[in-house]
Amino acid sequence: MIKILLVDDEQVERDGLEAILKKNFNDITIQQAKNGRVAIELVSEFQPDLVFMDIQMPGITGIEAIETIKSDHPDLKFILVTAYATFDYAKEAMKLGVVDYLVKPSRVKEIVDTVEKVLEQIRVEQKRLEVNKQQQYTLQKAMSLFQTDVVTQLLFDHVHEIHLEELLEMLDIQSTEEKFVISVIVPNGFEASYSTVREKVSKTGNAWVGALYGRQLPIIVFRKKDQSFRNQATMLSREILSLNSSSEDNKLFVGIGTVYSSLDQIRQSYQESLVATRDTSIPRSFQFYDELPALVSGFDEETTKQNEQQYFEHIRNGEWDEIFHRITTIIDRLEQEGTMLKQTQQKVMEMFWIASRVLSEMGIESDVQLYSFKSTDYRQLRAETSHLLERLRMSHEENHAAMEADIIQHIKQYIIDHAHKDISLEAIGREVGLSPIYISKIFKEQLGINYIHFLTECRIEKAKKLMRDPSKSLKEITFEVGYHDPNYFSKVFKKICHSSPKEYRKKLLSKVE
Repeated sequence: MIKILLVDDEQVERDGLEAILKKNFNDITIQQAKNGRVAIELVSEFQPDLVFMDIQMPGITGIEAIETIKSDHPDLKFILVTAYATFDYAKEAMKLGVVDYLVKPSRVKEIVDTVEKVLEQIRVEQKRLEVNKQQQYTLQKAMSLFQTDVVTQLLFDHVHEIHLEELLEMLDIQSTEEKFVISVIVPNGFEASYSTVREKVSKTGNAWVGALYGRQLPIIVFRKKDQSFRNQATMLSREILSLNSSSEDNKLFVGIGTVYSSLDQIRQSYQESLVATRDTSIPRSFQFYDELPALVSGFDEETTKQNEQQYFEHIRNGEWDEIFHRITTIIDRLEQEGTMLKQTQQKVMEMFWIASRVLSEMGIESDVQLYSFKSTDYRQLRAETSHLLERLRMSHEENHAAMEADIIQHIKQYIIDHAHKDISLEAIGREVGLSPIYISKIFKEQLGINYIHFLTECRIEKAKKLMRDPSKSLKEITFEVGYHDPNYFSKVFKKICHSSPKEYRKKLLSKVE
């Protein structure tokens, strides 16, 4: 339905024009304004697509009314109606972007022809706006997938060099030099949805939210120049924790890693954020890594972080002998230092908590009750520790055993079949019933590349085939192979093929000729 506003101080002029329009055009709705001031007020309420504006009216002139309306509605179309076909009026109208004018009195055919021409312009623009709106919506959805996948790749793998720079450019968040990670631990049965947490975080405008892995949600946060690190992290944590319910057993907890300047170091901040969740009983429900005492005293900061990183890698790789050695070494050292048994047991439980969090990120939820035993001496503590580690190992191996030989082929085929769509690790995970992080890990282990690289290769190969058809534009090919931005597609294509899509196609078609 096209909306038309008729502005003229003569009632008979307005009624006559309305009768002509209604007789000759369907799907239009019309309102009238008796002068420029009424028209200015009515435009905001009526939201017309086209305005017929008389020039000579009491109060403000039609030209003045158009100028005022255009300041708030720059795309609105105007047809000037005047009894004076002078050059001065035409020149003034052109400056304001008036699309046409009619001289009183006008013949019916002249009015109809003029309106048909303008209405066609409006329909073309509306169609273009609708297409752009749809593309923007699709792009926003794609950006959300890009964001979660970039977080996953940065924290658990390495983003392929072709993608990182371009993806950072495309994500609508300012990447700053300093950044840190927070890990949100989500309790079972948590009432607020993942999308609600994501919405809370996105309002800050300076964070990338990862996917929910098991019971934890990693978030990469970019430092704000006008806030201290601790103030920014505390405010964000409290925003997230405001989603907590009244139940004490159903509360979120936030662990906060250290600030780093390089994206290569962001994985260290993530691991620190997980370590910071090792005691979720504190009243404020968030903890900074740098406030925690070391699990084992006597090491400098660098050695402590190195030990933590190695511990994470042992768990992810299922190196249970190494894990057992590390924990028993800690028990031996604490016993030699005369540490109270209760304190040693607490530290061991914190090591198990970290192990369970790392397994959770891989989609392995262990049923091990980490706080189910109370040792009476160090010998019993070692025996119980060995028992708990064995149960964790079994949980890990059961998950690993679920990986049949054809799973990788299944994933590859899924990517090939859906390469033209917005594929995410989460979508692949749902398809094969595995954790996104685990998929990323085994994909790289088995094929030597990550899934983004493989997805890109599929898309570029399809693009090369489509380029053989001269009837398809490069923009059409961009969307058909799964990209939403022709510039981004061009960058990726050039980095892989060492020539732009235009250059490649020119050479390809010249060979065919």
